[in-house]
Amino acid sequence: MIRSRTSVLLTLAGLLAATLLLTACPPKPITLGTALERLSPADYPDFSDDAHYDRLASAVEMSLRYLRKLPAERAVTFGPDNYTVAHLIRSLERFAALAGENPTAERLNGVIRERFRVYAAAGDAETRKVLFTGYYEPLLQGSLSASADFPVAINSRPADLVEIDLSLFADDLKGRRIVGRHAGRSVTPYPSREQIRRQPDFERLAPPVAWVRDEVDLANLMIQGSGKVALANGRLLQIQFDASNGHPFRSIGRLLIDQGKISAERISMQTIREYLRRHPSETAAILNHNPRYIFFRLAESGPVGALAVPITPLRSIAVDRSLFPSAALAFISVPVPKVDAQGRIARFEPRNAFVLAQDAGSAITGAGRVDLFWGHGPEAEVAAGHMKNEGRLYFLVLAPEPSAP
Repeated sequence: MIRSRTSVLLTLAGLLAATLLLTACPPKPITLGTALERLSPADYPDFSDDAHYDRLASAVEMSLRYLRKLPAERAVTFGPDNYTVAHLIRSLERFAALAGENPTAERLNGVIRERFRVYAAAGDAETRKVLFTGYYEPLLQGSLSASADFPVAINSRPADLVEIDLSLFADDLKGRRIVGRHAGRSVTPYPSREQIRRQPDFERLAPPVAWVRDEVDLANLMIQGSGKVALANGRLLQIQFDASNGHPFRSIGRLLIDQGKISAERISMQTIREYLRRHPSETAAILNHNPRYIFFRLAESGPVGALAVPITPLRSIAVDRSLFPSAALAFISVPVPKVDAQGRIARFEPRNAFVLAQDAGSAITGAGRVDLFWGHGPEAEVAAGHMKNEGRLYFLVLAPEPSAP
């Protein structure tokens, strides 16, 4: 039977609607099991190290220092596969020995293809790309007491702040934590940045570890996660991340772009700081756009990353620890800024290097985000502030020994 033209059109419309529904479905979220994809040796990238393994041995030793404190049989997840902490330690020791030979590219790639498994980061859930940014350790002028020159407090962990590990209550909440404060017999969310800054007696709850010049310096310190404060007597204080108020990070850079105040092409830490200093009446509203607030402690040395070990310039990266294996060996391939003698970005150069996953950050979430630590000093500040490039991220682990027949 020949169908009517109307019924055919209705059928076609239905098929079209179904197709649109299918294509409009959101991409599957990246999970611990899919954040890394194991590659076949034929698909391995060409491994090299543009820095000729400089400072790599000390960075590996910091990862080993962290891992040797953990139970040897604890599972470490690389995408679809699990290894033990003991196996990860052997992997780093074997690779450190290889790098210590300063091998040729041919030998390096040959050993990796023969002895190591390589995993590629899945990237962002929508774009499947990995975005690299940079961070550094700022040096701020400050004081141990409040004054007209240094009126802004760097607060310590508040006495009423509580952190709750939700995995203690349910297995499916592994890796989940909440931050709050006691309110009678319950726990409520901790105040936002704006609420904290308006609380007149907050210094009583969170005694300052130091005081700095302005809110912009404090906001930058919170973004970087650690820094140094130079006192008038020449003493340097090492300031280290201790806790946060648990609120999600919201980018003030994105806010300024969306409001048309800084173009996407010009956005950097430097241009953000310049805009805020030129528009002091807007500073509070712009900074309060990010409700997250960081609390600090004094440290003997640093900077120290999320693994409680020192991090190494251009060898330590911050990643999402809920998706990627902490302390593991990684390899990055990404364009990085080259700073000239005048402190300006001369160009972007490709960088291929081995790094260690030793840090985390409130803005570094998902399988498509990596933060590269640049160290301290003017060059590090400029480079970190301008780094926003797409690249590739891989993780390496020693292949298990074949089982005996």
